[in-house]
Amino acid sequence: MTPIIRADKTDKKKRWSQAIAFTIFKLMSYSVVAILFLILGFIITKGIGVINWEFLTQPPKEGMTEGGIYPAIIGTLYLVLGSSLFSFPIGIMSGIYMNEYAKGSKIATFIRIMTNNLSGVPSVVFGLFGMALFVNTMGFGDSILAGSLTLGLLSLPLVIRTTEESLKAIETSYREGSLALGATKLQTIWKVVLPMAFPNIITGLILSIGRVSGETAPILFTVAAYFLPKLPTSIFDQVMALPYHLYVISTSGTDVEASRGIAYGTALVLIVIVLLVNLLANFLRNYFSKKVKTN
Repeated sequence: MTPIIRADKTDKKKRWSQAIAFTIFKLMSYSVVAILFLILGFIITKGIGVINWEFLTQPPKEGMTEGGIYPAIIGTLYLVLGSSLFSFPIGIMSGIYMNEYAKGSKIATFIRIMTNNLSGVPSVVFGLFGMALFVNTMGFGDSILAGSLTLGLLSLPLVIRTTEESLKAIETSYREGSLALGATKLQTIWKVVLPMAFPNIITGLILSIGRVSGETAPILFTVAAYFLPKLPTSIFDQVMALPYHLYVISTSGTDVEASRGIAYGTALVLIVIVLLVNLLANFLRNYFSKKVKTN
């Protein structure tokens, strides 16, 4: 009887330990959600009163204490588009090379290590590098081009790693079957591997857009203008951008207290843009996942 009693006590102790662990994990998860809703609730409460059609479609006025943030919204979209045109092709092709052509080689390992290190570099360092290289050395000046290239470098590690991990998730048997049927390696990658990995790849691409849209330090040194109530006419013009606009009117505007409401409204618009980007990522992932399964 003694071994049975001991076994019962051991099982009961394990169940209690498991229940306590699950409770702690659940509380931690709920606390993260609660903090998120607390931040969102605070921003929404403070900024919703400022949001109107004029705020979204008019340039700032009276030293950014009145008017809207339309130039900053358009400038942010320009920078996101410019950085995507730079980082997406290079990042995707690099990920394909590392997983499909140089898999297991020393060069792939070296690139992976350098990519991981690059992803850990603070964004302000990217800003200083962009200013030294694109603004000064290459002579682009403070411009959309310089800012887009800098943001592209910032998002490049995420695009590379996302592409590589997405390709890794595809079973080798699909590649072997395609090659056995007479397809070349390039045809296998283009017709078989990429379509299957595309849902995860596009999710990473869109999430990189979400990160880029909220960065302040890189554009501070390369493109952002303090007060520019007009739209750019070329890629060599400066622009206003939502992150930098929010920073300026919150810390060093002409009248910080008078523009406080505009700051909260700008923060709310920026959060909504990032939220929409994340929702778009989930939608596209589900859409292309169903499409791949159907095919």
